[in-house]
Amino acid sequence: MPSAQSNAAEDLPNEPAIDTGADPELAVERAHLDAAHAALELMHAEVVETDTPAIVYAGADSYWDNKFYQWSRELRAEVLLDQPKIPLFFGRLDCEPGAVFDRAERGSGSGGAVDRIYIGRRHIREPDGTPLVIDWRAPVAVPFYRAGPADPQRVLVRRRHGFSHEPGPSGYVELTAYEDEPVSGAPVAPAEGFSNLVTAEIERPRSGPMRDIVATIQPDQDVLVRAPLDTTICVQGAPGTGKTAVGLHRIAYLLYAERTRLARDGGIAIIGPNQSFLQYIRHVLPALGEVFVQQLTFPDLIRRYFPDHAMAADDEPTATVTVKGDARMAEVTRRALWSGARLGDDVEALVYSQGASRFRVPDYEVREIVAGVLETATRYAAGRTTLAQRLAHAVLIRMEQRGGTPDDRTQNAVARSAPVRRILDRVWPQRSPEQVLYRLLSDADFLAESTGGELTPEEQKALRWPKPYRSVKSARWSEADLVLLDELGDLLERGPRRGHLVVDEAQDLSAMQLRALGRRCRTATVLGDLAQATTPYATTSWQAVLDQLGASESAELVELTRGFRVPAAIIEYAARLLPALQPDLAEPVSLRRAEGALEVMTVDGHEVTADHILQACLRIDEQGGRAGSIGIIAADAEIARVFDVLSAEPVRSRLDRAGLVPGMLGSTENALEHFRLVCVPASLAKGLEFDGVVAVEPARIVDAEPRGLNRLYVVLTRAVSALTVLHALPLPAELLNATA
Repeated sequence: MPSAQSNAAEDLPNEPAIDTGADPELAVERAHLDAAHAALELMHAEVVETDTPAIVYAGADSYWDNKFYQWSRELRAEVLLDQPKIPLFFGRLDCEPGAVFDRAERGSGSGGAVDRIYIGRRHIREPDGTPLVIDWRAPVAVPFYRAGPADPQRVLVRRRHGFSHEPGPSGYVELTAYEDEPVSGAPVAPAEGFSNLVTAEIERPRSGPMRDIVATIQPDQDVLVRAPLDTTICVQGAPGTGKTAVGLHRIAYLLYAERTRLARDGGIAIIGPNQSFLQYIRHVLPALGEVFVQQLTFPDLIRRYFPDHAMAADDEPTATVTVKGDARMAEVTRRALWSGARLGDDVEALVYSQGASRFRVPDYEVREIVAGVLETATRYAAGRTTLAQRLAHAVLIRMEQRGGTPDDRTQNAVARSAPVRRILDRVWPQRSPEQVLYRLLSDADFLAESTGGELTPEEQKALRWPKPYRSVKSARWSEADLVLLDELGDLLERGPRRGHLVVDEAQDLSAMQLRALGRRCRTATVLGDLAQATTPYATTSWQAVLDQLGASESAELVELTRGFRVPAAIIEYAARLLPALQPDLAEPVSLRRAEGALEVMTVDGHEVTADHILQACLRIDEQGGRAGSIGIIAADAEIARVFDVLSAEPVRSRLDRAGLVPGMLGSTENALEHFRLVCVPASLAKGLEFDGVVAVEPARIVDAEPRGLNRLYVVLTRAVSALTVLHALPLPAELLNATA
């Protein structure tokens, strides 16, 4: 990359030092930051202190209109709050004159001889409208992420800013450094790494939830973030490539560029793998100015549509869950529902009476009408309604033939009449999703008939309830059952859609779960890694995922293999598992090199003890400068024991002295936010990152579940600075060639 000039009190460490003021350019930048803080305070006060006039007019809507305006003002005020730990800008562009501002606009905001703009997380303006900070999502900010010597985009110099990690005397983080990168006229050279400030930001110790990466977005990531709303993006991303961050920043961008359209189309939401993951990412969007975006797990989403259904207390066997999630169940449920709509030999004529008149539609014509609707109907409930209307229309024709003048009200009355309902109940009976699924799971003959030979006898046995419930009202449903009920509900009648969904760890969703998401969104951002597929029904093909979402024709598949955070030694060690997991995937490459990032330790004795884990944690903590987070990850059945021994004396006291009070993910409230040392069940590690990770007994992680090697790959790639693997049992064969 082009050489860059750094300016600060010292070189650029992880915690930039406050400059003494010797650099006049740094003083100018700090003055601009002060002006931005003052302007943002005025913008916030403008919203808070301005009275919204009440809307007064005749009608019941004035109350709700006033409520809406009040809510909008409160939302705007919240967005404009100045957050002490978030810099108001992180970069600057000096562009050719006229590249940004026209002649009328060029002035103080343009920097005189050049067009100058500051890039930040939100737009900030002076009272006269002069822009002090430009929102990173604005089109004019694109060159900050994409301009280079090969394509300068009229940019002369790109400047990046460094800030303290904690608020200073001003109450906000302090600007401590800047770094200039010539763009126009610089020699074109292959990228060799990042600027010092980008490197410092990437390597900054992590503590608590995930941070945004808006200051360090790379060009290939920016292309994905700004992809049009009408495009479904599928990102296969190796660990550390920033795929989750891409999805979150894409949400922020789409809400900036398409807010009105998304609001009209039902909004946007994030679907994450578990609550721990959602807790980890929950601060990213608010930091980018988006405070109202739904973040859900798939079970949370699907339960919203069945709030009154009694749930089964026990988990279902793996074989049952796997079959219920199989794509073939879409056809099974379709056959089961539509088995009720049939044209038998017992179709009778339709006779409708109106006063002294009787209108008769002969049985052969009724059969023709039923056959026509059966051939064209796509939804069961809509087909029943259509059939009722067509039968009624046949009666209306006969009324008109006798000189009558029936209208739509007459046709609707005929459609609701007893003679029509009698025919409907015989050839097109009314059904609910619960009635159909209850019969499928309790009636072996009906299930066999509905499968059409697509499910084996063993699979059919796995589907059926071992002990059927006495009635549909007493049935208790599993999470997999809710997905099937949702499929049946869609076969009955199509529901509303959202504008966009971001689905993270999508490889772990079943085909039926993906179908449920596909019918709820117009487009999607699909994120995941096939090598991290851990559920028994996980996919091995992104094409299959897109097919089930119904987006295969319009989707763009992108593979990210260049990592920015996980050190090369760690990712190369974990990648030894890839030939056994997904041999077709490209091997990930990390741009980070860190001495001592990987340590594999064989401990003496029969098991890893508390002292072994303690020493590993203390080494990682010392190596990281006693900052950042440490995750201890073990098999689910082992992690409680690990937490107990670390919480007991004398280990607890030694950890306390180092500032490493242990928390337990899944049982300790807000463990990721309040504890630097967190014990993590392997099943909850996906999507999380820690500065250091202690992986305990890989062999037990592998043996704990059918996709144990995939789970181990997840565990080994959670560290962004240091990984220590502790084992007394032999390592899995796939890792034996790795060096400690």
